[in-house]
Amino acid sequence: MTIEELVDRARNGSTRAVGRLLSLVESARRDEVLAAIGTRTARVIGVTGPPGAGKSTTIAVLVAAYRQRGLRVAVLAVDPSSPYSGGALLGDRIRMAAHINDDDVLIRSVATRGHLGGLAAAVPAAIRLLAELSYDVVLLETVGVGQSEIEISAVADPTVVILNPGAGDAVQAAKAGLLEVADIVAINKADREGADQTVRDLRAETDAPILKIVAARNEGIEELVGVIDAYHRSDSPERRSSRARAQILSLAQSALRSHGGLEALGSAVAAGDLDIYEATAALLDQAGFGSGRDGAEQVGDQNENDLSALQ
Repeated sequence: MTIEELVDRARNGSTRAVGRLLSLVESARRDEVLAAIGTRTARVIGVTGPPGAGKSTTIAVLVAAYRQRGLRVAVLAVDPSSPYSGGALLGDRIRMAAHINDDDVLIRSVATRGHLGGLAAAVPAAIRLLAELSYDVVLLETVGVGQSEIEISAVADPTVVILNPGAGDAVQAAKAGLLEVADIVAINKADREGADQTVRDLRAETDAPILKIVAARNEGIEELVGVIDAYHRSDSPERRSSRARAQILSLAQSALRSHGGLEALGSAVAAGDLDIYEATAALLDQAGFGSGRDGAEQVGDQNENDLSALQ
Protein backbone atom coordinates (compact mmCIF):
# COMPACT_ATOMS: atom_id res chain seq x y z
CA MET A 1 0.00 0.00 0.00
CA THR A 2 1.37 3.42 -0.97
CA ILE A 3 1.62 6.34 1.39
CA GLU A 4 -1.04 8.16 -0.61
CA GLU A 5 -3.39 5.19 -0.15
CA LEU A 6 -2.65 5.14 3.57
CA VAL A 7 -3.44 8.85 3.82
CA ASP A 8 -6.75 8.33 1.98
CA ARG A 9 -7.71 5.47 4.28
CA ALA A 10 -6.73 7.49 7.35
CA ARG A 11 -8.90 10.39 6.18
CA ASN A 12 -11.77 7.93 5.81
CA GLY A 13 -11.46 6.82 9.42
CA SER A 14 -9.05 3.88 9.35
CA THR A 15 -7.22 3.82 12.69
CA ARG A 16 -4.84 1.17 11.33
CA ALA A 17 -3.82 3.54 8.55
CA VAL A 18 -3.29 6.36 11.06
CA GLY A 19 -1.10 4.09 13.19
CA ARG A 20 0.92 3.01 10.16
CA LEU A 21 1.48 6.61 9.08
CA LEU A 22 2.59 7.60 12.58
CA SER A 23 5.08 4.74 12.52
CA LEU A 24 6.40 5.99 9.19
CA VAL A 25 6.96 9.54 10.48
CA GLU A 26 9.15 8.01 13.21
CA SER A 27 11.24 6.29 10.54
CA ALA A 28 13.53 7.20 7.67
CA ARG A 29 10.42 7.56 5.47
CA ARG A 30 9.22 10.66 7.32
CA ASP A 31 9.82 12.99 4.36
CA GLU A 32 7.72 10.77 2.09
CA VAL A 33 4.75 11.12 4.42
CA LEU A 34 5.20 14.87 4.79
CA ALA A 35 5.36 15.24 1.00
CA ALA A 36 1.98 13.51 0.70
CA ILE A 37 0.10 15.80 3.12
CA GLY A 38 -0.65 19.50 3.44
CA THR A 39 0.43 22.06 6.00
CA ARG A 40 -2.61 22.28 8.27
CA THR A 41 -2.00 23.03 11.93
CA ALA A 42 -3.57 21.86 15.18
CA ARG A 43 -3.50 23.28 18.69
CA VAL A 44 -0.73 21.63 20.69
CA ILE A 45 -0.90 21.54 24.48
CA GLY A 46 2.13 20.18 26.29
CA VAL A 47 1.66 18.39 29.60
CA THR A 48 4.71 17.51 31.66
CA GLY A 49 5.75 17.00 35.26
CA PRO A 50 7.54 14.50 37.49
CA PRO A 51 6.48 10.83 37.50
CA GLY A 52 3.40 10.21 39.64
CA ALA A 53 2.10 13.78 39.44
CA GLY A 54 -1.07 12.67 37.67
CA LYS A 55 -0.30 13.75 34.11
CA SER A 56 -2.23 10.94 32.45
CA THR A 57 -5.25 11.43 34.71
CA THR A 58 -5.19 15.17 33.95
CA ILE A 59 -4.92 14.48 30.23
CA ALA A 60 -7.88 12.09 30.41
CA VAL A 61 -10.15 14.79 31.85
CA LEU A 62 -8.78 17.39 29.43
CA VAL A 63 -9.66 15.04 26.57
CA ALA A 64 -13.21 14.79 27.96
CA ALA A 65 -13.45 18.58 28.21
CA TYR A 66 -12.41 19.08 24.59
CA ARG A 67 -14.65 16.27 23.38
CA GLN A 68 -17.60 18.02 25.03
CA ARG A 69 -16.80 20.93 22.72
CA GLY A 70 -17.01 18.58 19.74
CA LEU A 71 -13.27 18.68 19.03
CA ARG A 72 -11.25 15.72 17.79
CA VAL A 73 -8.33 15.03 20.15
CA ALA A 74 -5.02 13.17 19.80
CA VAL A 75 -2.73 12.27 22.69
CA LEU A 76 0.96 11.72 22.00
CA ALA A 77 2.62 10.16 25.06
CA VAL A 78 6.37 10.53 24.69
CA ASP A 79 8.00 7.32 25.89
CA PRO A 80 11.56 7.89 27.13
CA SER A 81 12.49 4.22 26.83
CA SER A 82 12.39 1.65 24.05
CA PRO A 83 10.11 2.12 21.04
CA TYR A 84 9.24 -1.57 21.35
CA SER A 85 8.99 -2.38 25.06
CA GLY A 86 6.33 0.22 25.80
CA GLY A 87 7.45 1.55 29.15
CA ALA A 88 5.40 3.25 31.85
CA LEU A 89 3.61 5.70 29.58
CA LEU A 90 1.94 2.88 27.65
CA GLY A 91 0.70 1.52 30.96
CA ASP A 92 -0.78 4.92 31.72
CA ARG A 93 -3.21 4.43 28.85
CA ILE A 94 -5.32 2.54 31.38
CA ARG A 95 -6.14 5.91 32.94
CA MET A 96 -7.53 7.01 29.56
CA ALA A 97 -9.68 3.88 29.17
CA ALA A 98 -12.87 5.93 28.97
CA HIS A 99 -11.75 7.24 25.56
CA ILE A 100 -10.51 4.02 23.99
CA ASN A 101 -13.72 3.37 22.05
CA ASP A 102 -14.13 6.99 20.94
CA ASP A 103 -13.30 7.21 17.22
CA ASP A 104 -12.51 10.91 17.64
CA VAL A 105 -9.77 10.28 20.21
CA LEU A 106 -6.35 8.89 19.29
CA ILE A 107 -3.85 7.79 21.95
CA ARG A 108 -0.34 7.00 20.78
CA SER A 109 3.11 6.53 22.32
CA VAL A 110 6.13 8.08 20.64
CA ALA A 111 9.62 6.83 21.49
CA THR A 112 12.36 9.38 22.15
CA ARG A 113 15.23 7.00 21.40
CA GLY A 114 16.19 5.04 18.33
CA HIS A 115 14.21 7.15 15.88
CA LEU A 116 16.37 9.84 14.27
CA GLY A 117 16.75 12.13 17.24
CA GLY A 118 13.65 11.54 19.35
CA LEU A 119 11.16 14.25 20.23
CA ALA A 120 12.72 16.99 18.12
CA ALA A 121 12.52 14.89 14.96
CA ALA A 122 9.40 12.76 15.34
CA VAL A 123 6.83 14.90 17.13
CA PRO A 124 6.51 17.93 14.81
CA ALA A 125 5.95 15.56 11.90
CA ALA A 126 3.36 13.57 13.86
CA ILE A 127 1.54 16.78 14.81
CA ARG A 128 1.44 17.94 11.19
CA LEU A 129 0.07 14.54 10.14
CA LEU A 130 -2.62 14.58 12.83
CA ALA A 131 -3.65 18.10 11.84
CA GLU A 132 -4.00 16.97 8.24
CA LEU A 133 -6.24 14.12 9.47
CA SER A 134 -8.55 16.71 11.10
CA TYR A 135 -7.53 16.39 14.73
CA ASP A 136 -8.20 19.75 16.35
CA VAL A 137 -6.17 19.40 19.55
CA VAL A 138 -2.97 17.45 20.22
CA LEU A 139 -2.07 16.80 23.86
CA LEU A 140 1.64 16.08 24.15
CA GLU A 141 2.71 14.26 27.32
CA THR A 142 6.32 13.93 28.44
CA VAL A 143 7.63 12.25 31.56
CA GLY A 144 9.31 15.33 33.03
CA VAL A 145 12.87 14.12 33.50
CA GLY A 146 14.93 14.94 30.43
CA GLN A 147 15.72 16.87 27.27
CA SER A 148 12.17 16.38 25.98
CA GLU A 149 10.97 19.01 28.43
CA ILE A 150 13.21 21.64 26.86
CA GLU A 151 12.05 20.66 23.40
CA ILE A 152 8.36 20.62 24.35
CA SER A 153 8.40 24.39 24.86
CA ALA A 154 9.34 24.78 21.20
CA VAL A 155 6.37 22.69 20.05
CA ALA A 156 3.51 23.30 22.50
CA ASP A 157 1.30 26.32 23.02
CA PRO A 158 1.12 26.31 26.00
CA THR A 159 3.13 23.92 28.20
CA VAL A 160 1.34 22.86 31.39
CA VAL A 161 3.49 21.54 34.24
CA ILE A 162 1.69 19.21 36.67
CA LEU A 163 2.99 19.09 40.25
CA ASN A 164 1.74 17.67 43.57
CA PRO A 165 1.46 19.28 47.01
CA GLY A 166 4.33 18.74 49.40
CA ALA A 167 7.09 16.21 48.74
CA GLY A 168 9.32 19.09 47.63
CA ASP A 169 7.79 19.11 44.14
CA ALA A 170 8.17 22.88 43.77
CA VAL A 171 11.86 22.82 44.66
CA GLN A 172 12.56 19.72 42.57
CA ALA A 173 10.73 21.20 39.58
CA ALA A 174 12.86 24.31 39.81
CA LYS A 175 16.06 22.23 40.03
CA ALA A 176 15.01 20.06 37.10
CA GLY A 177 14.31 23.09 34.93
CA LEU A 178 10.61 22.25 34.59
CA LEU A 179 9.54 25.70 35.69
CA GLU A 180 11.64 27.20 32.91
CA VAL A 181 9.29 25.67 30.34
CA ALA A 182 6.07 26.18 32.33
CA ASP A 183 3.50 28.50 30.79
CA ILE A 184 0.90 27.22 33.27
CA VAL A 185 1.40 25.29 36.52
CA ALA A 186 -1.33 22.99 37.83
CA ILE A 187 -1.14 21.62 41.38
CA ASN A 188 -2.88 18.25 41.08
CA LYS A 189 -4.26 16.37 44.10
CA ALA A 190 -4.85 19.79 45.64
CA ASP A 191 -7.16 18.28 48.24
CA ARG A 192 -4.04 17.03 50.02
CA GLU A 193 -2.37 18.86 52.87
CA GLY A 194 0.28 21.33 51.79
CA ALA A 195 -1.35 22.52 48.55
CA ASP A 196 -1.50 26.17 49.61
CA GLN A 197 2.13 26.11 50.77
CA THR A 198 3.19 24.59 47.45
CA VAL A 199 1.42 27.43 45.64
CA ARG A 200 3.25 29.99 47.78
CA ASP A 201 6.58 28.26 47.14
CA LEU A 202 5.95 28.26 43.41
CA ARG A 203 5.00 31.94 43.30
CA ALA A 204 8.57 32.68 44.41
CA GLU A 205 9.92 30.61 41.50
CA THR A 206 7.69 31.44 38.51
CA ASP A 207 5.41 34.11 37.09
CA ALA A 208 3.26 31.51 35.31
CA PRO A 209 -0.42 31.15 36.33
CA ILE A 210 -0.80 28.57 39.12
CA LEU A 211 -4.02 26.58 39.51
CA LYS A 212 -5.17 23.93 41.97
CA ILE A 213 -6.94 20.89 40.52
CA VAL A 214 -8.07 17.41 41.55
CA ALA A 215 -7.99 15.59 38.23
CA ALA A 216 -9.37 12.31 39.61
CA ARG A 217 -12.57 14.16 40.59
CA ASN A 218 -12.60 16.51 37.58
CA GLU A 219 -12.24 19.51 39.90
CA GLY A 220 -10.65 22.68 38.53
CA ILE A 221 -10.46 21.33 34.98
CA GLU A 222 -12.84 23.89 33.44
CA GLU A 223 -10.72 26.65 34.95
CA LEU A 224 -7.56 25.00 33.59
CA VAL A 225 -9.08 24.81 30.10
CA GLY A 226 -10.04 28.47 30.39
CA VAL A 227 -6.48 29.47 31.28
CA ILE A 228 -5.14 27.36 28.39
CA ASP A 229 -7.56 29.09 26.00
CA ALA A 230 -6.59 32.54 27.31
CA TYR A 231 -2.92 31.74 26.85
CA HIS A 232 -3.53 30.54 23.29
CA ARG A 233 -5.44 33.73 22.41
CA SER A 234 -2.63 35.91 23.75
CA ASP A 235 0.04 34.21 21.63
CA SER A 236 2.09 36.59 19.49
CA PRO A 237 4.01 36.44 16.20
CA GLU A 238 7.22 36.98 18.19
CA ARG A 239 6.59 33.88 20.34
CA ARG A 240 5.63 31.81 17.32
CA SER A 241 8.85 32.89 15.61
CA SER A 242 10.86 31.96 18.72
CA ARG A 243 9.21 28.53 18.82
CA ALA A 244 9.99 28.00 15.15
CA ARG A 245 13.66 28.94 15.63
CA ALA A 246 13.92 26.64 18.65
CA GLN A 247 12.42 23.76 16.61
CA ILE A 248 14.88 24.39 13.78
CA LEU A 249 17.80 24.37 16.21
CA SER A 250 16.53 21.19 17.89
CA LEU A 251 16.30 19.43 14.53
CA ALA A 252 19.76 20.69 13.56
CA GLN A 253 21.19 19.42 16.84
CA SER A 254 19.56 16.03 16.25
CA ALA A 255 21.21 15.87 12.82
CA LEU A 256 24.58 16.80 14.32
CA ARG A 257 24.27 14.10 17.00
CA SER A 258 24.02 11.47 14.27
CA HIS A 259 26.75 12.96 12.04
CA GLY A 260 29.41 10.50 10.98
CA GLY A 261 32.31 12.72 12.03
CA LEU A 262 31.20 13.18 15.63
CA GLU A 263 32.89 10.04 17.00
CA ALA A 264 36.30 10.89 15.54
CA LEU A 265 36.09 14.47 16.79
CA GLY A 266 35.12 13.25 20.26
CA SER A 267 38.17 10.97 20.31
CA ALA A 268 40.39 13.86 19.23
CA VAL A 269 39.10 16.07 22.06
CA ALA A 270 39.54 13.25 24.59
CA ALA A 271 43.12 12.73 23.40
CA GLY A 272 43.89 16.43 23.69
CA ASP A 273 44.47 16.89 19.97
CA LEU A 274 41.62 19.40 19.63
CA ASP A 275 39.91 21.70 22.07
CA ILE A 276 36.11 21.60 22.32
CA TYR A 277 35.61 24.78 20.31
CA GLU A 278 37.82 23.62 17.45
CA ALA A 279 35.98 20.29 17.38
CA THR A 280 32.60 21.99 17.36
CA ALA A 281 33.65 24.28 14.54
CA ALA A 282 34.98 21.27 12.61
CA LEU A 283 31.68 19.41 13.06
CA LEU A 284 29.74 22.42 11.79
CA ASP A 285 32.12 22.71 8.83
CA GLN A 286 31.70 19.02 7.99
CA ALA A 287 27.93 19.41 8.18
CA GLY A 288 28.08 22.31 5.75
CA PHE A 289 27.51 25.16 8.20
CA GLY A 290 30.99 26.60 7.83
CA SER A 291 30.62 28.88 10.84
CA GLY A 292 34.02 28.41 12.53
CA ARG A 293 34.86 28.77 16.24
CA ASP A 294 32.85 31.98 16.76
CA GLY A 295 29.88 30.48 14.98
CA ALA A 296 30.01 27.41 17.22
CA GLU A 297 29.69 29.64 20.26
CA GLN A 298 26.91 31.67 18.60
CA VAL A 299 24.87 28.53 17.88
CA GLY A 300 24.79 27.65 21.56
CA ASP A 301 24.03 31.24 22.56
CA GLN A 302 21.20 31.52 20.02
CA ASN A 303 19.63 28.28 21.22
CA GLU A 304 19.61 29.55 24.81
CA ASN A 305 18.19 32.92 23.69
CA ASP A 306 15.36 31.33 21.73
CA LEU A 307 14.37 29.08 24.60
CA SER A 308 14.45 32.07 26.97
CA ALA A 309 12.24 34.02 24.61
CA LEU A 310 9.54 31.37 25.01
CA GLN A 311 9.18 32.14 28.71
